[in-house]
Order: sequence, then C-alpha cells, then structure tokens
Amino acid sequence: MITSIQGTLTESGLVRAVVEVGGLGYEVHVPVTTAERLPPKGSVVKLHTLAIYREDSQALYGFATPEDRDFFRLMIENVTGIGPKVALSIMSRLSLPLLQGAIRSGDIATLSKCPGIGKKTAERLVIELKSRVGAAGGALGAVLAAGGAPGEASPHADAVAALVALGYRTGDADEAVRHAALALGPSATTEALIKKALG
Repeated sequence: MITSIQGTLTESGLVRAVVEVGGLGYEVHVPVTTAERLPPKGSVVKLHTLAIYREDSQALYGFATPEDRDFFRLMIENVTGIGPKVALSIMSRLSLPLLQGAIRSGDIATLSKCPGIGKKTAERLVIELKSRVGAAGGALGAVLAAGGAPGEASPHADAVAALVALGYRTGDADEAVRHAALALGPSATTEALIKKALG
C-alpha cells in the first residue's frame, strides 16, 4: 500500500497533481483543499496517499494531512453511495473540521450543498459516520473547536465565525478564510484574515 509520496511537483491543478519520483511521474487526485496548499511547480512536495485499485482502473489520491486521507478512506469504506469521486468532491468543498462538524450535528443542509451529494446521501453520511467523528458541536462549532476550547478559538475559526455573522454561508466563509490564510501565512491575525477574505 502506498501511504505517501514525496518528490518534485511537476504539474498541479484544482483536483490533480503530478509528482515525479525517480524519473516516474505519478498522477495524484487531490481535493481543492489540498490543491490550495501545494507549493509552486518544481518544489518538493509530500502528499499522504491512498491507492485504490478497481478491475478496470487504478488511482492514487493525495492529501495534505494524514487526517484528511484517513477521513477520505472512512467515507468511501463506510458510506453506501460515496465512492472516491464523490468523497473528493465533498472534501474539496469543506475543510475537514467543518465536514466533521456538519456530520456531528446532523447538518444535512451544509452537506447536501456539496456537488454530487443529495439529501439522502447527506443523511447516510450522518447516520454512518456520526459515531466515528466524536460528540457535540455544529459545523461552525467544530471549526471553533479546531482552534481550542470555546473562547480560545484559532484566528481561522474566529474569522469564519465573523463572516458567518456577516451573512456568509459556512462553507463559503471557510473557503474564503482558507484562501486568506494561504496568502497571509500561519501567523495571520483574525482581523487580517477577515480583511483579506472580504477584500
């Protein structure tokens, strides 16, 4: 089993990257949330991977963190109707903390906004995975919890909460803040993230 790949990033797109290792180029399917974090072409990159072999195809899926990869595997192995393509689509729309929070709280509305997911599939996702993603908290609550205890949330979580208060949908707010964080770096303040996300 191929659990990670490290090499030179020779191509990258929204849902695809090519990593060259020892003269071989490996096509890796990635969610948008990972593609956003890829370094410039020509840089060394490491992706945590899951190889999927079918009778008529084989594919390598890559993620920025082992947690993302493991959750991808959890979805495709445990939820009827969710294969690699749909799972990749879900993880492209929602960051892992937001996705887990939506499942914990049974937030069907947030989940069914992911491309390729209808209400029934969103309900199955909740039923099959709720017990596996821990207790309590809604989608936004999970984003806040990702940064620490209530009142000690991360700048990312605080910025998402602020955008939601301004009327953004949770998924859109999360995406805007992720982009802002990539542009500003890991030490960005809540204020700077909000400003960049709104700008």
